[in-house]
Amino acid sequence: MSSSPHSVRFNDRVAAMQPSATLAMKSRAEERRRQGHPVVALSAGEPDFETPKPISDAGVQAIRNGFTNYTENPGTLELREAICSKLDRDNDLSYTPEQVVCSNGAKQSLALAIHALCDEGDEVLIPAPYWVSYPEMARFSGAEPVPVPTDVDNGYRLTPAALEKAITERTRLLILCTPSNPTGTVYSPDELAALADVLRDHDGIYVVSDEIYEYVLYDAEHRAFASLPDMKERTVTVNGFSKGFAMTGWRLGYMAAPGPIAEAAGKIQGQFTSAPSSITQKAGVAALEMDKEPVEEMVSAFRRRRDVVLERLRAIDGVQCPTPEGAFYAYPDVSAFFGATAPDGSTIEDGGDLCFYLLEEQDVALVPGPAFGEPDGLRLSYASSMEDLETGLDRIEAGLAALR
Repeated sequence: MSSSPHSVRFNDRVAAMQPSATLAMKSRAEERRRQGHPVVALSAGEPDFETPKPISDAGVQAIRNGFTNYTENPGTLELREAICSKLDRDNDLSYTPEQVVCSNGAKQSLALAIHALCDEGDEVLIPAPYWVSYPEMARFSGAEPVPVPTDVDNGYRLTPAALEKAITERTRLLILCTPSNPTGTVYSPDELAALADVLRDHDGIYVVSDEIYEYVLYDAEHRAFASLPDMKERTVTVNGFSKGFAMTGWRLGYMAAPGPIAEAAGKIQGQFTSAPSSITQKAGVAALEMDKEPVEEMVSAFRRRRDVVLERLRAIDGVQCPTPEGAFYAYPDVSAFFGATAPDGSTIEDGGDLCFYLLEEQDVALVPGPAFGEPDGLRLSYASSMEDLETGLDRIEAGLAALR
């Protein structure tokens, strides 16, 4: 007799895994759109620009040339050599192709690094606010995610004192994201050096440095964590093509790591997915070799939008918002509105309640702070048209003004 679908037994780690809050909000917003509501979505984590033509042309040419078979598991030698050249040129980092693993997006690269390095009982330090997938990746590896609180007053930066306090004998990994999703924070070279000073006193702790927003910078300098003295041998640098080159759907990311870590990550990938798309890899080579003018134009547009968003948010009484120095997100503190009563009589308890109130009552989609480990805030993406941003900000302002 066949069993009922309700009696299916799942892996405990899958059963405990939380769904992505960003994808959940996107689905909720799309459902309201299907119902006829004029939703403005300021929740997306992807550029609203087309992939630059040289990249698309390279993908098309790959198809026409019949470059459609499997490639080497860690990626083609051509692409890995191009990545090594990029790391040397942009980040003052010297790697060989054997130390680079190309994957189906930087998200997969992160998961590979965490699973290669972490075991049951290990602890993974994650500064909060954090990208929603970091804790779930850690849990699925058997490790325990340990959020490390940061402060809105210093731009949500992890301090050396907070890092030192969080380290235990079980600490295995620190995940850093700069420029940051969800806050737009960029750590200066001096700030990264101060964190490295702490880690030098603790052998056996590795760093996964998520640098996917490297090219989306406004008022700051990007410094690769692995380029700091003594840090290369204990750092996995993760990057990719989705954000800086508007290639989200192409699915291409990579890691650069010490040889044994790259080898272990490649072994995992070989059993789960094998190499990324051959076509996408050709497009990736073109991205690294093309003139960066389209990227610069995109970032200039993001800068203009950021300035509008900051001006509008800071004009709302009760909203506190640090200046995003990179990426395309703002993370305002909206805790002044907690405890307020909505027009329907419900109480706003945290950023999650506030986001769903704004979606249901004002048709503007944001991502709630609890998903990022910082419930006092919410994430607003300005990877949207200026028209949508102005409309969305009008609705946010009206929604907040209606709270009592």
